[in-house]
Amino acid sequence: MIIHISWSGPYNLNDIKKLNEDIDFGIYQIYGSHPLYGNDVLIYIGKAQAQTFYTRIKQEGWENTNDPNTIKVYIGRLIGKKSVSESEWDTQINLAEKLLIFSHAPALNSSNLNSLPEKELVEITVFNWGSHRQLYPEVSGKRWSSKYDDIENDAYYS
Repeated sequence: MIIHISWSGPYNLNDIKKLNEDIDFGIYQIYGSHPLYGNDVLIYIGKAQAQTFYTRIKQEGWENTNDPNTIKVYIGRLIGKKSVSESEWDTQINLAEKLLIFSHAPALNSSNLNSLPEKELVEITVFNWGSHRQLYPEVSGKRWSSKYDDIENDAYYS
């Protein structure tokens, strides 16, 4: 399955208040300061699935961080040539979030970091379009699974 995500941003925490309509769902990235990794780095990936971006991001309390004015939010919406059913949309959002978290390992994510649910994700590819920032433009479940772990790393010549 190929999943296309169109990213926009950056938004600050005040801008997010506008993302509270019945179309404001998808995946989001949070950028901010981290004591080990530095300033303006990817610190969190999440999803707004049953709640709008505004409601979900507000629940996480980013305004209570040590420097909330430096928080930047990028939002991602599924795109494609045709609409998908709500259940298919839910499936794609869940799979994309898992693969993006596993492949990018944001500092403040605690789930989906240690193991990749291979059966679910091995055939998934996520294409990130627009303002995807520090996300890879293309993320393949095959690349991050153990599917090719047995390939020798030696160079070969023909």
